[in-house]
Amino acid sequence: MAGGAREVLTLQLGHFAGFVGAHWWNQQDAALCATTDAREPPGELCPDVLYRAGRTAHGQETYTPRLILMDLKGSLSSLKQEGGLYGDRQLDAAIAWQGKLTTHKEELYPPNPYLQDLLSAEGVLSSDGIWRVKPIPNGKGPPPLPAAIAPKPLIPTESSIRVWSDFLRVHLHPRSICMIQKYNHDGEAGRLEAFGQGESVLKEPRYLEELEDRLHFYMEECDYLQGFQILCDLHNGFSGVGAKATELLQDEYSGRGIITWGLLPGPYSLGEPQKNIYRLLNTAFGLVHMSAHSSLVCPLSLGGSLGLRPEPPVTFPHLHYDATLPFHCAAILATALDTVTVPYRLRSSPVSMVHLADMLNSSGKKVATAAATIPFPLVPGQSLPDALVQLGGATAWTPLSACGDPSGTRFAQSVVLRGLDKACHTSRLAPGTRLPSPLHACDTGEDVLAQYLQQQQPGVRSSTHLLLAPCKVVPPYPCLFSPSLSRHGLLLDGPPLGAAVESIPVLGALCSSSTSGRALGDLARELGKLDVRRWASFMDAGVEQGDVEEALQELGSLAQCYQGGDGLAD
Repeated sequence: MAGGAREVLTLQLGHFAGFVGAHWWNQQDAALCATTDAREPPGELCPDVLYRAGRTAHGQETYTPRLILMDLKGSLSSLKQEGGLYGDRQLDAAIAWQGKLTTHKEELYPPNPYLQDLLSAEGVLSSDGIWRVKPIPNGKGPPPLPAAIAPKPLIPTESSIRVWSDFLRVHLHPRSICMIQKYNHDGEAGRLEAFGQGESVLKEPRYLEELEDRLHFYMEECDYLQGFQILCDLHNGFSGVGAKATELLQDEYSGRGIITWGLLPGPYSLGEPQKNIYRLLNTAFGLVHMSAHSSLVCPLSLGGSLGLRPEPPVTFPHLHYDATLPFHCAAILATALDTVTVPYRLRSSPVSMVHLADMLNSSGKKVATAAATIPFPLVPGQSLPDALVQLGGATAWTPLSACGDPSGTRFAQSVVLRGLDKACHTSRLAPGTRLPSPLHACDTGEDVLAQYLQQQQPGVRSSTHLLLAPCKVVPPYPCLFSPSLSRHGLLLDGPPLGAAVESIPVLGALCSSSTSGRALGDLARELGKLDVRRWASFMDAGVEQGDVEEALQELGSLAQCYQGGDGLAD
């Protein structure tokens, strides 16, 4: 790859993972759109880490996510499994076959006007019938359509969004989407509900070989693959798919980093006992098995608890979201993900996935937590030291791992602050002015952030990164922001300007803390009180009583890793 990028292969497993992934790739795409001019210096983040260059049958250069995505039958709506970039697989097969053809058609979903608009707005299909796709960053691809003739893109309404493909603005490679046809996305029957069902999917030669084939396809073109990032549903049967996938990756590609993001949607209702019990069991089994085969696992959720008792969803001072909408929840989690993954996506002096995981998982602490301040509160003209003093301590962070009160002991943390102009990184007080805090004496923004963390959590092993690039939140990102924010996400002193927010500064952190141990212990206790014999359908999916007892023991062992020491001397 150009510049020796250390590639990452992304796996998305499950439908909520698809929602988070769609927002994630849309944000990457928005950042790419800002850096297509070859005359501009390269950005701080290297897109080649996540994207691959390719070429269509017409010789057109493409730039698509290095992605394998697994979902269920009926989850794509009108999006083709092979995508729309490299032609129609069925048409190509028909042309290659010279014999008699018999066609059997399922009832098609109505064409998604947003996907139709994606083609026309980006000028993908030209008048001569050849695909004209988005250029590769820094002038590697063909020129885009002139702004004067490019039509204004259609933005999907929240009521029109049923599945993640309804708002995905990125073209996928034909090898990206892998459909599990034996289970249905819609309806009450044929659902992938239990951990054992998910495990059995990748025990079937058909699906295992398909996954291995796609892994080999992407692996063979990588020069410096650093590892795999996995976005996986924790609450349903995809926790079992994720368990087998991480086991496969650990066996086949030992030495590579495997960072797994266990995703849980918004709040749940006590009125659905079976669904809640399955959620608890799938989460427990998923965390146990994926932590065994991953370098690091981090649950991501806007919920307040991993257990059976519903807790209110988390709140943000400057965000107004509907916790019942996956479209909203996934957007916020994708924004946090886009920030905390910065260390291994940097263009200069990147931290590898293995190094990041090793910093956080000492002494067996394989389950991390995430937290973020979205957006980071900064008033125009304010300095970073002023903002951090005003922000305060740990309560300023919004927890994003459904592990309860985040005020526990931290052992290690990776912190990223992005989206602040360099001019505000340090204090602008006139010489001789009395300094309000030690932060105002720092010479660089990096020192300011490191000093702040040292004040809040003395003795904690910390890694910090400060980026100029903000998080992009242009449509189809939902309108969640307070009217008191400017176009670039800064807090306004005066009346709202009415301009849509396009980018925001974000403070994000990955932490190894006693919060994880407490949450894992609580999960083990809830599982221990459960009479799993009452839920025979879960056990019938391939889980035995001995597996439950083993999961209980493993959860307890994981929880104990966070007790009695900070791991700094290990």
